[in-house]
This record gives sequence, structure tokens and C-alpha cells, in this order.
Amino acid sequence: PTTAGTGSEATKVAVITDSERQVKMMMLSAPLLPRAAVVDYELSMSMPRPLTAAVGVDTLTHGIEAYVSRKANLMADPIALSCIDLAGRFLERAWNDPDDREARAGMMLSACQGGMAFSNSSVCLVHGMSRPIGAVFHVPHGLSNAVLLPTITRFSYPSAIDRYAQVARTLRCADGTTNDEDVCRALVDWLGELNEKLQLPRFSQCPNVNRETFDQQVEKMAADAIASGSPANNPRIPKAEEVVNLYQEAW
Repeated sequence: PTTAGTGSEATKVAVITDSERQVKMMMLSAPLLPRAAVVDYELSMSMPRPLTAAVGVDTLTHGIEAYVSRKANLMADPIALSCIDLAGRFLERAWNDPDDREARAGMMLSACQGGMAFSNSSVCLVHGMSRPIGAVFHVPHGLSNAVLLPTITRFSYPSAIDRYAQVARTLRCADGTTNDEDVCRALVDWLGELNEKLQLPRFSQCPNVNRETFDQQVEKMAADAIASGSPANNPRIPKAEEVVNLYQEAW
């Protein structure tokens, strides 16, 4: 890998875009899993700041979704939490100082662990809603994940408060004495602030995005998101109209 983002070197997943139907199709197949992967953080050190930010939040999203997924399990949980911890400690550092070798190494490890974690427990609603944004507007995958993550976390945490509270504590959003509900609210705020610190745009500010196309396509995007299967792994499973509302909220 040359970015600290998808962790694809440790997954059995590939995505193909049908440009005519404007749909991203996901494949899961054991032969897609490499027998070995060379993960060298030095290959990521030339990433510009915007890319570091987008793929870094993508990495964090992998750890979070792997941990809160309905398919979460005791084998994947520790890897997901390590991914989250590393991203929380090193993403801002890597963005602030591209030559920070410890931060670059930490994020590369986090990305690889994120791929390992979601390969064994699956991704959820953020990824389900992210793919149609990429298919319709050609927004890079990591960026579309980043613009959705705070909104989807606010929607989802009431159905898995204990899990999201653990995510928040792993990220050091709040101390151990704060009740889980408050910790989850702090997590939502922290994720929004992270995007701001990393100068990541809102959905409406992303390249190639315009309101006219959004209004024309949002219901199809919601249907495609649900059809992808990933939202069914989410702690709170949305209906199509809720997905439309979430796109509007993230706008």
C-alpha cells in the first residue's frame, strides 16, 4: 500500500464501478486475499495533506465499523480497537507533520489492522452510504466516508451505546467516569471537530458535487446503499427514507 487508508492488502474485497448504472459493486472472495503483504510506511510519506486526512479518517471508520458491526466478534474486536487507538494517536500528527516517521508508521499499521478487522466483522452504514456518493459524484472513497462518519455515528450510537462508548474511550474523548450516553455524544462532537482540524469538507463542498444532481439522485443513492448489504450490519438498521434524511443531514 502507498496510502494509510483502505487496508486492502489484508482484505478479500474488491470494488468495481458500473459507470453506466452509476453503481459501485462489491466483491468478496477468498482468492482476493493476498498470501503475503509488504506494508512499508515509508511508501506513505509522500502523501499530501488532503490525502493523508481523507484516507486517515477512512482508516478510523474501518476500525469503528468493525467494532460496532452486528457481525463483531471476539477475534476481530481487539484488532479493531487497536486500529482506532492508533488512528486517534497518530492521524493528526501525520497530517501536521508529513515527515513524522512514528506517526506515518502508526497510521500504516492502523490501516492494515482496519482491513484485517472489517474483513472479519464487516463494515456498516457509513460504507453503504459512501459507495453511491463515489459512484454518482466520483468523490474519493476515503473522503466520502469522512463526510458521513459524524452524521452516521449520531444516528447509530443509541443502538449500541456500550460499543460506541468504548470507541470514545479508546480515542480518549472522555474519561472513564463519564456515563456512556455523554461519552457517545462527545464522540460525535470529536469526529466533527476532527474533520474540521483536518480541513475536510462537508458533503456539499466536495469536488464534483452539486445540489441539482444530489436532489435528482438522492433516492437512488439511498436505494443503492441499502442494496449493498452493508447497512444491514449497522447497529441501527435504517429505512430508505432515513438514509435520504442522513444524506440531507450530512449535506
